[in-house]
Order: sequence, then C-alpha cells, then structure tokens
Amino acid sequence: MKKYTIISLGCPKNTVDSEVLKGSLNRAGFGFTDDVDEAKVIIINTCGFIKDAKEESIETIFEAVELKNDDPEKIVIAFGCLTERYHDELVKEMPEVDAIYGIDSQAEIVKYLTKGRFAMPDEATVRDLITPPYQAYLKIAEGCDNKCAFCAIPGIRGPQHSRTIDDILREAEYLQQKGVKEVILTAQDLTRYGKDNYGSLKLYDLVDELLKGKFFPWVRIMYTNPDFWNPELLKLYNKYLDLCKYIDIPVQHASDRILKLMNRGKKSEQIRKTITEIRNQVPEIAIRTSIITGFPSETEGEFNELLDFIDEMRFERLGVFTYSEEEDTKAAELTDDVPQEEKERRQEILMETQYDIATEFAASKIGQEIDVLIESEDNGHYIGRTMWDAPEVDCFAVVKSNRELKPGDFCKIKVTKNINMDLFGEVQ
Repeated sequence: MKKYTIISLGCPKNTVDSEVLKGSLNRAGFGFTDDVDEAKVIIINTCGFIKDAKEESIETIFEAVELKNDDPEKIVIAFGCLTERYHDELVKEMPEVDAIYGIDSQAEIVKYLTKGRFAMPDEATVRDLITPPYQAYLKIAEGCDNKCAFCAIPGIRGPQHSRTIDDILREAEYLQQKGVKEVILTAQDLTRYGKDNYGSLKLYDLVDELLKGKFFPWVRIMYTNPDFWNPELLKLYNKYLDLCKYIDIPVQHASDRILKLMNRGKKSEQIRKTITEIRNQVPEIAIRTSIITGFPSETEGEFNELLDFIDEMRFERLGVFTYSEEEDTKAAELTDDVPQEEKERRQEILMETQYDIATEFAASKIGQEIDVLIESEDNGHYIGRTMWDAPEVDCFAVVKSNRELKPGDFCKIKVTKNINMDLFGEVQ
C-alpha cells in the first residue's frame, strides 16, 4: 500500500476539497499518513488568496521538493488556488514538482496516481475528514458573483455555482453517519446561495431543511455578506435550538467612501441597521465580523471612524486583516499608499479594542449554565468551545469535571470565571 499525505492550506473550502481527495485515494487503495517522511506521495492543497497565504504555499511546496531530493521515489503534487492562478509560472519555476493542477482537480489527481485504473466516487459520500471526527465543514456553493475590489477569489474560482438542497442534505446524512456533531456551513458567500440554480436566494430554505432533519446537535453559519443578508434567517435562530446562536458577517469597513472603493453594496448606516436587527431578534447571538485596515487611501479620520464603529457595535468576535494588494483586482488599480507599518499599527489598535470587548462578553457569562463541546484535555482540565465560538478562530472554555469526558462530548457547565476572553466552568 503506497502511503500518501495531504497538506491542506487556506480556508475551510480547501479543507473540504482535501477531504474529498483523501476519501477517494483511500478507496483506491492508498494509505493516508500524517508523516511526510513516511509518505511516498506528498500532496499540497495550496492557497492563493493573499500574500502571506501564497508565500506559505510556495514554502510548503519547496519543503516537499527538498524531501523528494533526499528520496527520489517520492511524488510531489500541488493543486488548489495558487496553482490555478499561477499554473504556467509554477510549472516553469518548479520542474521538480511531479504534477501541478488547479482547483476542482481531485478526480485528475486520482486518475494520475492510479494511472487511470480508478475513478473518483460521488463527492457527497466519499469524504474522509481531516478535521476532528466530531466536526465538519459542509460546502454549499463554490465560486463567487460578488465583485469586491480587494478579492481575487472570483477570478480564481469563477462565478458562484450552488449545490442543490437535496445533494447537500444527502451529504449531511453521510456526515451524520460518520459521527459528526457540529457542522459548519461554508461558501465564499452563503447569503447568495441558490441564486444561480434556483433563481432566488435559498439559504433560508436550505438551513430550514437541514435543521428539520435533526442531523447534528450544532449547526453553525459562516461567511454571510451583509449586502445580501436575509432577515428571515433570524426566525430560524429562535425556532431551532441546534442552530448555534452565532453568525459570521464580514463588514470590511465603516467608512462609506472606503466601502464604495471596496465595491461593497451597503453603506455604514445600513450595516448598523442589519447588526441592530440581528441583536434585537436574537439577543443571545454572538456576531463575528472581519475588517481590513490600510485599504488604499484610507485616512486617519476614516480609520477612527472604523474604530468608533467597532466600539459601538461591540462585535463579540473579530478578525482584522491588513490590506494586501492582489493583482487582477480592481483595488490593484489604486495606489497602495498606506505604509505597511501604519496598516499594522491600525490593526493592533483595533485588536486592543476588541480584546476589551471580548473580555467584557466573557465576563457577562459568569454564573450562567452553558453547553460546551469538548475538544481536548490539558493538565487535568478539558478544553472545549461554546456555541459562540467557531473552531480555530475564536475562544475556548476550560472545563473542570469529576467524570471522564472525551473529544466530541457535549457537557453543560456553570461558568465560574473568565480569564481574558476565555471561560472557565464546572460540569453540572
């Protein structure tokens, strides 16, 4: 049995692609290993979204090539966003790489490695999880129809193409049978789901059907665009207990001039109304957003406007990114005139403000009884997440328990304290 490994970089959508490939190769008779030294086939699923991600992908490919130099029998394959975007350049500059593919190339990779003897099965029921077995991403659409000035994704992954509700539900049933407890809906923009194949926005219908099916104890919604936000979704948060009271709604900025340059649809006041409506309809919800600092021509005054907006809206969770110029985007036509040091200074100020906001949110939970999904054990305590925390990007709950718990278990704790943004509690 030939051993292989997959190094999956970038976003959860890449994770899903890697899991489909992993499941296919396992069925074709290959054996997965986490050890790159042991693996005879090293597959890198690359990210080409921003400068740091591209550099990480290139470095990872070079590291795999160095291993191949020590062991010429190794096979190195790269695919994904970076290789889709720079295929010809990479083929020329990295002749040591055995095969370079773009996106959606899992079937081609399987064909290459099996010399055409094995065809990839149905994607919806082939996945072998890379994530912990109790948690999975469920990709509902690929590509994007938005034209955000800073984003290269539409040029890499093309226009949006949504899966059918029936196909998604079939995969949800498969994941349920695999023992998944938490599923996270993902796409480049969930809010436009269904517009391309159903002719109208269908995220409400999809989530309603998914929750009716009682597939998972927790369902989490990520990557919703405020420009296409459907307030009807809020009814589902109050209707279904298994829909985590958490929403990811990246707003990117608060200055109307910068939002216009970014080619975002809603103005600052409209975004405020959307956030206020979400809070009014679902009081317990945690809202996560993403912000970009140092967009071309962002003034100190516009940054302060953004800072005031963050302080006013009190987002429970926040990611702040410095602007990175991407070729073949509308923003690349603008002068990248904010120095990197200034971008990072503004980022740091926002994160300091957010630290206080998130700490205040954590302190507000003291004395409450809340559900926690256990993920690991550390020094006699268990580490988990609440419904207000997505994996890898948010906060933790530290749990004391007199009974044994294992990853994937749910428990109810009484919160006894917080240390900064993280909660501490005891099992009830």
